[in-house]
Amino acid sequence: MEHPAIIVIGAAVAGFVRGLSGFGFSMTAIAMWAWVLDPQLAAVLAVFGALTGQVMSAFTVRRGWHAQTLLPFPAGGLAGLPLGLYLLPRLDVPMFKAVLGLVLVIACPLMFFAAQLPRITRGGHIADAVAGSVGGVMGGLGGSTGVAPTLWCTLRGYEKDRQRAVIQNFNLAMLSITFVGYLATGLVERSMLPLFAVVAPAMLVPAVLGARLYVGISELTFRKVVLGLLTASGAGLLASSIPVLLARWATPESARGRP
Repeated sequence: MEHPAIIVIGAAVAGFVRGLSGFGFSMTAIAMWAWVLDPQLAAVLAVFGALTGQVMSAFTVRRGWHAQTLLPFPAGGLAGLPLGLYLLPRLDVPMFKAVLGLVLVIACPLMFFAAQLPRITRGGHIADAVAGSVGGVMGGLGGSTGVAPTLWCTLRGYEKDRQRAVIQNFNLAMLSITFVGYLATGLVERSMLPLFAVVAPAMLVPAVLGARLYVGISELTFRKVVLGLLTASGAGLLASSIPVLLARWATPESARGRP
């Protein structure tokens, strides 16, 4: 097994984040695992861990349920997921991480420090579906299904329980389909199975602790925590991708690919 310590630590930290905020396992885990794991392996483990966490909490999230609010998100996610599944084996992963990380570290602090964030009331279910489709694409690329919908729910001004219910149920649906897609396309290999047995228990206790902490958090604090976690995830993605990109750009094109 390669790098067991970083796999356990990444799963534990990401499990706590997921328990606290209801999402963020994939982004947090990949930000740590990307340093030492193959991107494709990191994506599969992230989707597996995030799906495990969502299954754990599937029967505990009952507050804020509203079908008309939720359904446009997975409908859009289903439309975007195939693109993510197609791109993952072909994507320039360091560039993707850099772009995504840059978006997060710019957008989330702006939302975090905004004294009064204006709500977006236009667009209706179509706009919700578009946010879901972005989540679907990002889910296919590594399980980060909740980032775009979470930001969008924040802009919509949803209270924390309604937002949490939308994000957790959306993630459960999209991560399940994403993992099936990984299986169908051969991204899940037999050699990964022992790592699944490491990720699941490593995230269990931290996820429970995070979920218990969530109960006592006010809506304002919850919003700050969510945006802060997204910012941290973006910074991690930038930290893991920029050195690779700088090294690539510093290498003459004629020298690339030489043994």
